[in-house]
Amino acid sequence: MGILQLLLVICGLMGLMGIGYMLLSSPSVGKASQRRLEAVRYRHSESTDTKVESQLKKAIASRKPKTFKVKGSGSRAEALAARLDRTGKSWTLSQYIYTSLGLALVIAIIMFLRTGSFILSLGVGLLVGIGLPHMVVNSFIKKRTNNFNVKFPDAIDLLVRGLRSGLPVTETLGVVATEVPGPVGEEFKGVVERIKIGRTMEESLQETADRLAISEFNFFCITLAIQRETGGNLAETLSNLGDVLRKRSQMKLKIRAMSSESKASAYIVGALPFIVFFMIWWINPSYIGKFFIDERLIVIGLGGAVWMGLGAFIMAKMVSFEI
Repeated sequence: MGILQLLLVICGLMGLMGIGYMLLSSPSVGKASQRRLEAVRYRHSESTDTKVESQLKKAIASRKPKTFKVKGSGSRAEALAARLDRTGKSWTLSQYIYTSLGLALVIAIIMFLRTGSFILSLGVGLLVGIGLPHMVVNSFIKKRTNNFNVKFPDAIDLLVRGLRSGLPVTETLGVVATEVPGPVGEEFKGVVERIKIGRTMEESLQETADRLAISEFNFFCITLAIQRETGGNLAETLSNLGDVLRKRSQMKLKIRAMSSESKASAYIVGALPFIVFFMIWWINPSYIGKFFIDERLIVIGLGGAVWMGLGAFIMAKMVSFEI
C-alpha cells in the first residue's frame, strides 16, 4: 500500500469517526442559539410576563449550590465513569477500556488475516473497538432512562397520596424507594440514604439529578426547590407535575410513531450498501479486492461512505425533536 493509499484510508476513517461522533454526542447548535436569543429577549423585553419568566429562570438557576460540581465535568475519564454509572450496571472504567482494546485487537487480527493490509486492519479495529462499546453503553443508558420515565409519574402520584395523608416529604421519599420497582426506586433509595447521613434534601436530589441527566427528574427537583422557597400546596403542585410528565411522555410516543417509518427507511437505505459490500468481499475477496488496492476505487469508496454518513447524520437530525 502506497503513501497516497495510506493517506486516503486514514482520511476516510477519520471522516467516518467524526461523523459518528457528531451523530451520537454532538449538541444542537440551533437549539443552543435559540436559547441564547430567548435569554436576550427576556432581559430586554418590556412585557411583564417575560420579566416574570426571566426572574423565575434566574431563581431556578441560582438555586443550585455554587460549590457543587457536576459529575463528569472534571475530565474525560470522569465523564466516561459517569456514563457507565448511568447504565445501572456495575461496570468499571478499567473493564470498559480492556473490553474496547480486546475488541479492537480481535477485529484487527481478523481483518489482517482476510486482507493482509496492516493499516486497514488497524483502522477498522480501532473504529469497531471505540464505536461498538460506545453504542452498547448508549443503548443501556437509553433503556434505563425510558424505564425511569415510565415509572416516574407513578412515583409522583405515590408522593402526592403520602403528602395528602399527612406524611412529611422525607417519609414519602422513603415510601417511593421501597414501593416503586426499577431504577426509580433505586435512585430514590440513594436520595433517602444521603438524607439519613446528614445531607440536605435539596443537595441529595440535585446530586441524583446531575448523575441521571434526565429532564423529568430535573423538573421534579426544581418544583420541590421553588415550593420550599415560596410555599404553597406541595401535593397539588406535584399532582400537576405528574400530569405534565404523562402528557410529555405521550407526545414523545406520538413523535416516535410519526417518525418510525422515516427512521426505518434511513436505517435500511444507509446500511444496505455496506452490508452487501462486506458480504461480497467476505464470500469472494478477489471480486472487489481492487477497492483496497486501486487508488481511484479507494477514493470512490471512501467518498461514497462519507457522503452516506452525511446523509444519515442529516436524516437523524431531521427526526430529532426536543420536547
